[in-house]
Amino acid sequence: MNEDRKNNIILIGYMGCGKTTVGESLARSLSYHFRDSDQLLEQKANDTINHIFAAQGEEYFRNLETELLTELLPVLKQTVLSTGGGLPLREQNRKLLKEIGYVVYLKASKETTLQRLVGDRTRPLLQGEDMEQKIENMLAYRTPIYTQAADQTVITDDKSIEEIVTLIKDNYMRL
Repeated sequence: MNEDRKNNIILIGYMGCGKTTVGESLARSLSYHFRDSDQLLEQKANDTINHIFAAQGEEYFRNLETELLTELLPVLKQTVLSTGGGLPLREQNRKLLKEIGYVVYLKASKETTLQRLVGDRTRPLLQGEDMEQKIENMLAYRTPIYTQAADQTVITDDKSIEEIVTLIKDNYMRL
């Protein structure tokens, strides 16, 4: 792995898997910066993700994600980047993630995901139909993509934030 790439850790996974919470803790433990791609996109677009989805659609939003990764590639150093759940779906984005850093897939079961997301109205892709079925369908589609994109997979079910951070750091420090 080249040294520039080793200086960043990218967290991917389905919504509710703990990317932001783990990312903040991991960044603190490494004395790295923490960035959240969804927050960066909202700042870039001067709009909320929910409104972007509603007004412009998912394809427009995915284009913004690709633009953001392209902009971040040359400037991220010693950063933990938490990504939106759909960001790795595009092959181009998966390639960019690998160029940016060490990619970690935080994997949570359907049951854990459902428990974490019940009542959350801020997730545009979960609005409408039966949430449990939607999560099951999306996990079935996304899990192989996340797995292929990742350098490391960490199952987050029944683990504390500290345990997850330790698992990531132990592998990362061996690079």
